[in-house]
Amino acid sequence: MADRIQKIVTKLPGLKSVTDVWKTADRSLERGDAAFVTDLAIALAGADVSDAGRTWQYRSVFDYLLRLMATTPGPGNVAQTLRLVSSAEVYGRKLDRYTASLLASSQPAEELAVAFTGHATEELRACLVHELVLRGVDVTGTPGIAGWATSPHWSHHPLRRLPLALAEVEGQPDLPSCNARGGSHSMPYGPLANREVRGDGRAQVPSAEETTTEAVTKGIGAAVTNWADESNGRIEARTFDLAASLAVESVPSTLMALGLKCLEGAGTKKTSLSVAACPPEHAWRVLFAAASTGGAYNSGARGAYGRLAAWQSMAGLSGTAYDSPAEEVEARARACAWYAFSANTKWFERVAWDIGLVAVSPDSRQLAMLAATDTD
Repeated sequence: MADRIQKIVTKLPGLKSVTDVWKTADRSLERGDAAFVTDLAIALAGADVSDAGRTWQYRSVFDYLLRLMATTPGPGNVAQTLRLVSSAEVYGRKLDRYTASLLASSQPAEELAVAFTGHATEELRACLVHELVLRGVDVTGTPGIAGWATSPHWSHHPLRRLPLALAEVEGQPDLPSCNARGGSHSMPYGPLANREVRGDGRAQVPSAEETTTEAVTKGIGAAVTNWADESNGRIEARTFDLAASLAVESVPSTLMALGLKCLEGAGTKKTSLSVAACPPEHAWRVLFAAASTGGAYNSGARGAYGRLAAWQSMAGLSGTAYDSPAEEVEARARACAWYAFSANTKWFERVAWDIGLVAVSPDSRQLAMLAATDTD
């Protein structure tokens, strides 16, 4: 088998198409030879590639092999996937996040219990716990998983702050569908129908004092940071104290009076502003999608860390402390008034990835906003 693998690895850089290698892996897995697929992937990861311009073949085949193993139910496939991603040639935190998402999307929870006793890093286990939570799995009641998920030894891991069951505000999260050849996910961006707020020109527009700090900007923008860091995105995240209570009908005019970069030029017939009331569930759904699936040129933080980032942005927008427990963030978020906005200004790319969210505090005297846009 070693000679066969070496022959594939050696010939790979000269191939214009790698589909025949994919088919070889398919046949091996169908025969129950998951070890061959794993060994081939490890060999590819450890290959000495001198021609950087031809490495696409290695990346393509490695990704296919990992996806094939992780998304195909069958005896031993989970264990072999874990052997692959924990090998010295392959290991990486981002790969752990990716693998946890793939496994949770396709494998029964009882099959995944092996990750908590066998070959798996603590990072992969933490991600896998929350990928399962996102899919409605009772991790505290699943044999083989419950012991690790409820143990105190990972109490300092950043994901431990998240609840081990879906909160009401999370609803049924939009999760990607995965298979060996790729996947797909929803994009819940854009204007909301049937909830538009009609502005009243006679309504009072309270004066505003900006209270934005670097920490506030970071917290509010947590869910979309990947758009700017890894793609072509822009972010505007700001907070304001209002001199008087903000009435619903004053929200559109108040937004235009705040000097927001994203709304520069809005309010005319050619550059309209649309504002719609929305529940906090909508805000969480949009934030989670932005964080977990990414923007135009990246893949996001995957489910577990996407969930964390969504909660961080919800905390920032609702005026809750950055490290507050999720139940406190949810209670505060439910007491706030939420709005989604969109505008055809030059700031927004208006391709597919546009976000506009506003949260008004329970006393209607503080306003927080987040705008984000990305393009390919």
